[in-house]
Amino acid sequence: MTTTKELSLPIEYVKVNINLPASKSISNRALILDALSYSPYDIDNLSDCDDTNVLINALDSNDTTFDIGAAGTSMRFLTAFLSKTVGEWIITGSERMKLRPIKLLVDALNSLGARIEYIENEGFPPLRIFGSALMGGEIHLKGNVSSQYISALMMIAPTMYKGLKIVLEGKIISKPYIKMTMEMMEEYGLEVEFVDNIIRIEPQEYQPIPYKVESDWSAASYWYEVLSIVGKGGVFLNGLTENSYQGDSKVAELFEQLGVKTSYLDEGVLLSPNDSITSRMEYNFSDQPDLTQTFAVTCCLKGIPFKFSGLESLKIKETDRIAALINELGKLGYVVYEPAESQLAWDGERCEPAAKISIATYADHRMAMAFAPAALVTPISIEEPHVVSKSYPNFWADFEKLK
Repeated sequence: MTTTKELSLPIEYVKVNINLPASKSISNRALILDALSYSPYDIDNLSDCDDTNVLINALDSNDTTFDIGAAGTSMRFLTAFLSKTVGEWIITGSERMKLRPIKLLVDALNSLGARIEYIENEGFPPLRIFGSALMGGEIHLKGNVSSQYISALMMIAPTMYKGLKIVLEGKIISKPYIKMTMEMMEEYGLEVEFVDNIIRIEPQEYQPIPYKVESDWSAASYWYEVLSIVGKGGVFLNGLTENSYQGDSKVAELFEQLGVKTSYLDEGVLLSPNDSITSRMEYNFSDQPDLTQTFAVTCCLKGIPFKFSGLESLKIKETDRIAALINELGKLGYVVYEPAESQLAWDGERCEPAAKISIATYADHRMAMAFAPAALVTPISIEEPHVVSKSYPNFWADFEKLK
């Protein structure tokens, strides 16, 4: 039975102070790097989201079978980690996870000396992994594959007998996430070379360090969206820094076009209205794909036509996010379309909105959070609202502060 959350918030002024969740991307990398360095230290400010918790449970478990649910990052990182960890392992997930491709990563690992088999369908989880020391060497990958594949390989590369050389071919997407992995590995004492399209990592040992995770810029995007739509007031977001590893910190610059100014303070950032509203927004989201839903919904609600590109990875996320955005924005009365592969656009065309607007979330946390601010404009329902626990468990409690 579908559960729904009814929302209607016709407010004219925003004033909230939000404690954002810790970065899921940083938390999950830190957990793998901590394990690889055999660290005695606890990680400070770990994310309390589903994706991080399943990774914690797997790394702390004595089991040999792991069900990671819908956690894509955990599936990719654990597949690589277990491939070099002596033993026989099985890793599975939700029905949607069993439809998310992992062949590129498995082929890469097997070419480097791993032994990984498919239990059900070729190219997809669940997997049987026979963990052992890996030889390493050189691999070629298309640059437009998920950065999580690349990061998973990078983190175990120093443990390989020959180290690893990754040659990325063609356009590289989500580069900030690759650089995040590199910079975190360097914090743990490694040397990583990333020049042009080549990543080189020699055999070397991780050094354990105390680590603190910063707050999540992806989660911040929904509060930028709220202030942009309302247009008056202020939002303080704790724990964000200007010089962040996170590629999604670009949200601060991008929202300057949509009426939001960012001021960096010691404890976080203060969002306030500005008078700069673009008449049309165009942007390539290849480096920040997780922000696409936030900007698509914001632009529609503010009546700003847009054309977004660089959306190659959106079709293999928790759902096909391009199709999901077209469907759900249609319910709100916006004719959004895909003008070309990996693009999304709205030219200002409207249609009759649904009589009762019920937003499907497709088991995708970012659909729920990106569409929630639509309640500032019109009454809506969010289906399966619990999906936010994947990255922002306290989202609805924080959203209630707007009342």
